[in-house]
This record gives sequence, C-alpha cells and structure tokens, in this order.
Amino acid sequence: MEPFIVKDPEAMARNMAHVVEELGKAASAWVSPREAGEKKDSVAGPATDMVKTFSKLSEYWLSDPKRAVEAQTHLLTSYFNIWSNSIRKVSGEETEDPAADHLADRRFSDEDWQDNAFFSFLRQAYWVTADWADKLVKDADGLDPHTRHKAQFYVKQITSALSPTNFVLTNPEVYKETVAESGENLVRGMRMLAEDIKAGRGDLKLRQSDYSKFAVGENLAMTPGKVIAQSDICQVIQYAPTTEKVLKRPLLICPPWINKFYILDLNPQKSFIKWAVDQGHSVFVISWINPDERHAKKDWEAYAREGICFATDTIEKVTGETQINAIGYCVGGTLLAATLALLAQEGDNRIATATFFTTQVDFVHAGDLMVFADAENIDFIEETMKEHGYLDGSKMATAFNMLRASELIWPYVVNNYLRGKEPLPFDLLYWNSDATRMPAANHSYYLRNCYLENNLSNDRMELAGKKISLKDVTIPVYNLAAREDHIAPAKSVFIGCKSFGGKVTYVMAGSGHIAGVVNPPEKKKYQYWTGGKPVGEFDNWTAKAKEYPGSWWPHWDAWIRKQDKSEVEAREPGGGKLNSIEDAPGSFVRARV
Repeated sequence: MEPFIVKDPEAMARNMAHVVEELGKAASAWVSPREAGEKKDSVAGPATDMVKTFSKLSEYWLSDPKRAVEAQTHLLTSYFNIWSNSIRKVSGEETEDPAADHLADRRFSDEDWQDNAFFSFLRQAYWVTADWADKLVKDADGLDPHTRHKAQFYVKQITSALSPTNFVLTNPEVYKETVAESGENLVRGMRMLAEDIKAGRGDLKLRQSDYSKFAVGENLAMTPGKVIAQSDICQVIQYAPTTEKVLKRPLLICPPWINKFYILDLNPQKSFIKWAVDQGHSVFVISWINPDERHAKKDWEAYAREGICFATDTIEKVTGETQINAIGYCVGGTLLAATLALLAQEGDNRIATATFFTTQVDFVHAGDLMVFADAENIDFIEETMKEHGYLDGSKMATAFNMLRASELIWPYVVNNYLRGKEPLPFDLLYWNSDATRMPAANHSYYLRNCYLENNLSNDRMELAGKKISLKDVTIPVYNLAAREDHIAPAKSVFIGCKSFGGKVTYVMAGSGHIAGVVNPPEKKKYQYWTGGKPVGEFDNWTAKAKEYPGSWWPHWDAWIRKQDKSEVEAREPGGGKLNSIEDAPGSFVRARV
C-alpha cells in the first residue's frame, strides 16, 4: 500500500489549492464567451434525444414491475457475488472473474486492476454494470430498430464516461502518480483544461496530439506540386511527376470535405498521393475550401459543378485527355457517384473509371453516424447552421470522436487533465483535429438525401433539376471497403455495389476507415480480401473471399492498368497551358477553424 499513502500532506494541500485556482480559470474560459453573447447553449439536440431514447427504453422495463424487479435483482446478485469473491480473494482463495472477457481492454492494463482487491472490485463491478446496461437494451422488446440503435450508442457513451479509469480516486495508476507528485499532475492538468476551453472559445477543444510539432506544407502534405486552378470552393493541385513515362489517363482524387485531403499525403512514407505519382500516375487532387458565411448556399450541385466538373475541365485543359480515372474517398466518393450519374444523363463520359475508398451510396446499414441523422437531429443541426451559414467543424469532430469514445476521448482526458501530460506528437491525430466547417446547404442536402431518406441508391436523388440513377453509371468501378470501418461499414459498402449499372470489383481491406486506406505496401501491415462478384449476402462473400497479406494499393494499380495501360511522356504541372497559382498543398488546406 506504500504507493497509495500521501507522503507530504502540506505539498498536497498546497497543490489542491492550485487545482481549485486553475479550475476557476477553466470555468471563466467557459463562462466568458457566454456572458459576451459569443456562445449560446441549447438544451435541444443530442442531450434531449438521449433523454427521449432512454424514456422509451424505460417504458418497456417499468411497464411490468416483475420484469423490472428481475432485472434489478440480477444486477444486485452480481454485485454480491463480486463482493463475496473479493473477500475470498483477500483471504488468498482462487476466485472467478466475472469480467474476464474484458481483460484485454487497455484502459485496465495496470496490474493493480487485478492484484489490488479494491481496484479489482471496481473493475469487475464496472464491467458487470456495463454488460447489464447493454443487455437491457438488447432484451427490450418492442423498440424499433433505430431507437434500439440509439439506445445502444448512448449506453456505450455513458459507460465509457463512467469508467473508473476516468477518475483520480478510482484509477490506481493516476492515484499513485498523484501521491508521488503531491498533486502537481492535477495542477498541470487543470491548467491544460483551462487552455483547451479557451482554445475552443468556450467549448472544450480536446488536444489529442502535440500540435506544435506539425505544419501543413512543412512536414505534412509534402509531395511536390502546384495549385493550377481555383474556384469558389476548391483548388486543383497537380503533382510533379517522378517517372519519365506516365499513364495516359490522368488520375483525379476527390477527397471528403468533412476532413482535409492530406490524410492521403501525411508524410512521404504514408502518402498514397506520392506512391501513386511514383507508380507513374499523373495525379490531380481537389483541395476543398474551409467554408464560411459566404458559402452557406453552396449545395451538392455546386460541389459537383465547381468541384468535380471544374477539376475535370482543368485536367482536360492541361493534358488534352478526355478520359480520366477518378477516386472518391468517403463523402467525396458519395459526391463522385452522384456526379457520375448526373454526367451520364448529360452525356459527359470523361471519367472512364471510378474508384471508391470507404464510400457509401446505400445508407441502410450506415453505422453509428445514423444516431445523429434522424429527422429531429437533422432539424436541430439545420437550426444551428442558420446563424452563421455553416456547421462548426468542432461539431463534426466531436461526433466522429464519439464513435470511438473509449479510444479517442477518454484516454486523452485521463492523460491530459488527470496525469498532466502533453499528448505525444502523432500526425494522424493532428490531421484528425484539423477540422473543417460544413456549408449549410451542402450539409443539409447530404444528411437528408443520404442518411435520412437514402435517395441515392433508390434512384430518388434530385441533382441539377434531374432525378439521377446510379444504374446509369456503367463504367468500371473499384469499390474498397475496410473491415473494421465504423463510419462506412464494409457491409454497407458491399450492399451499395448493386446500385451501379456496370461491373464492380469489391475489395475489403483490413483495419478501419483511415488505416485500411492509408496502408503503404512497404509497411507490410494488415491484409485485404478479394472474391467473386459483390452479389448475395455480405457474410457469404466474406466467407468465400481470398485473403492476401499487406496493402491493397498494388492490387488497385494493377486494376487501373488493366482498364488502360497506355503511357505518354511525363506531364509537368500546368502543362504549359495554366500558370501556377502557388505551390502545393495550397492555401485552402492551411485554413484552420
């Protein structure tokens, strides 16, 4: 017990006073913008939705007293068993661990979670309670699928927040550090908390990386190139060739505007863009603007016309080519698919092949983001966007972090504010924090047409006054999913394959939404699966698919060359037709929220 005993009560008391002082600064940073009218809080939105969801869940259990008593009895019996086992463990007896299934959870890796009777009791009680709460949702009859989904999501958020690892007195590792440092760790942590609330202008801007170690264009997004064209909503970047010959068909990458394109160009070792250039592709990338009030009315048609079509016109002007290969990533892929359907109606066939990275066109099984995309939540988001004409980037960042709260939120709360340690520099998490705003018209259209009404896959989406159909997209499609993707689930991507009118090659990569895509061959990490046509049931396809070790990138490159392997002399940015506006990665991507 020696590490748990306070050695210097005077120093501890002094530091606790400093903790209170720093908490006062944090409170002031939260209150000030609200008193000045710069920040307004609303009781509507996710908090209200959570209460409504749990009310529906409670109705089921409280409507039958016998059922409610049985559920409570089950939980209390589990607590009594844990207590009994803890007493026996102190006596030196071997006991069962009712939370043994969760021993691999990294939050509970400290040995005291098993060896110390008190902390072992807390750990077991936490997991028994969390599993019990999850079972309450699963066993509640009569809930519609969407309400059940929301209830499961909110229960997961609450149990993640209430984990004993998140509190000083119930986390043995933090408790021992606090004793050893006489509370200085908490002083540092509360100072960081005040700084992060101030940085978020009244909201907590949780730091996940040492941001001072990174700068876009200096040690991120370093692949040489030029911005050769610019519209109201995007810049078009052409990258300098590294080979004497390049594929005749240029390559256009349409990234999501919810995040910034340099996830595909983090550094030379991880860069898909650099790798594609080195394989002999003439690479062009759309770099979306970080929108403000001026872009409130920029809708999907604007992003299609002034983004994808503008880039396609630019490529034709620079290279003279009328056939190009296109890649769309996440929502950038959804926009690309819709634009292809529109262009097919209009007779524009310049995009000869389409590759989709973790892209959904069918949103029936769209994962946990569906929690935020029902009618009430969308109404709330639209009301929020009215004030400035956009959705603040922090809102989307928080939503994405909530999808993996036990990995992307609470470990940093513990590390930063309880242990008082700066997070380590990590380029991926720097990019994750580099949030972008959402134009009101664009975001509303996306949420309603895709998540709420699923119009694109059902031939009901209207774009440029036309009802479009993905069946009109008959060009070859390479559709990449990621097995552990929590944003565009692999099953959802698979189901979307049937919407297209041409041949679709479905490939499933290992890992998730980012690591499954950004997986350079040199790393020799993860794996990918290929199989027959993406028809029938997803589980049947995966059962029969063949697994290959490493990156899918060479497989994709071979697929592209199979469509057309013709080569020409390497093309310099601008091609003598357009002057350079500025060096890559351009100014649009550097604008931070």
